[in-house]
Amino acid sequence: MIESRLQFLRDFYYRELAFDVAPFWIEHGIDAEKGGLLDFLDRQGAPLSTDKGGWAQGRAAWIFSALYSQFEPRKEYLEAARSCADFTRDKVLAGPGGRAYFELDRDGRPLVLRRYLFSEAFAILGLAEYSRASGDRSYLEKALDTLDVYDRSRGMLEPKVNPEIRPMRGHSDTMIMINVFQVLREADTEHAGIYTARIAERVEELFRYFVKPSLNALLETVGPSGEITEGSEGRTLNPGHAIETSWFLMNEARYTGNAELMKRAINILSWSLERGWDTEFGGLYSFLDVEGRQPAQIEWDMKYWWPHCEALIATLMAYSATGDRRWEHWFETLHNYTFSHFPDRTYGEWFGYLRRDGSIANTVKGNHYKVCFHIPRSMLMILKLLDQLAKEEV
Repeated sequence: MIESRLQFLRDFYYRELAFDVAPFWIEHGIDAEKGGLLDFLDRQGAPLSTDKGGWAQGRAAWIFSALYSQFEPRKEYLEAARSCADFTRDKVLAGPGGRAYFELDRDGRPLVLRRYLFSEAFAILGLAEYSRASGDRSYLEKALDTLDVYDRSRGMLEPKVNPEIRPMRGHSDTMIMINVFQVLREADTEHAGIYTARIAERVEELFRYFVKPSLNALLETVGPSGEITEGSEGRTLNPGHAIETSWFLMNEARYTGNAELMKRAINILSWSLERGWDTEFGGLYSFLDVEGRQPAQIEWDMKYWWPHCEALIATLMAYSATGDRRWEHWFETLHNYTFSHFPDRTYGEWFGYLRRDGSIANTVKGNHYKVCFHIPRSMLMILKLLDQLAKEEV
């Protein structure tokens, strides 16, 4: 990538993050009165509901902490991070046995406790990163307490499907925890070896059960031994999740110097882009069927914001790791599609939900899933990768 293009992209992503995405969430999302993040926002940023998502609090705590420590040490970033970290610690993690609530009202009173452990995972992310940014170890200690809750609860909660008839494994937990342990390793450097070992366990689990080289696919749900299960759920591909997994793996390969893992990670990225890219309208499909049959999900052909965020990171990371111009081309293709479709140049931030043809299906800027996370994380990661590439070009 030529030097002038690297500088253009760096300036572009800096402006998008510093003057559009981050200010939108600080102005409209941070609840100055009650603490935490208001995540149900309309196009202009006004709340559609004051209920708060548990995922949103941990994720936003991570974002604002990382912006403070890895982007620019602005006071408003650290204040926003603390607001979300405190709400996470005091309200989200007040469930039975230290579990995390999925949804709370504005005051932090519990509304929904789910059978999944994703709220716990994102609480760990946010508290650990805030401890790193603030230097307050008590937040790391709370993150580690929550990791204990996660470890005790994994496999013990009520499954979605009757396991006596159809036992299944889900890819999401394996994927998320690779990243959780990576964040913990950065925040708790004294015990880095422990986290690296736990990541290796999850990587082994990923390839043992979910990655299918014979199919050029990473499956979302499998049977207990990694077999394809009955019905459309067992054939489901989620290109965004697979691509996100690929860059978590590339990160780990770079950290450990594992060239074979890097190769396997890039294979997952390649499969997912080849299957997932809509050659007619552009953009990434939300769901596919591994056998090429009609996906069961009604929204299968919609273009969501977050897979494009993950693909921007992954393709630039693959280019940084290999120097292969194929990945530079993919990055530019994704960059052009993403920034010609998702940003709202009138009111700021991004639209999250497009129809297959790229038209806007829903104008909300936030809900319990589209929160202050994927967009700023992608911009932060891309800026770091661009800086790395600039040093390598010198």
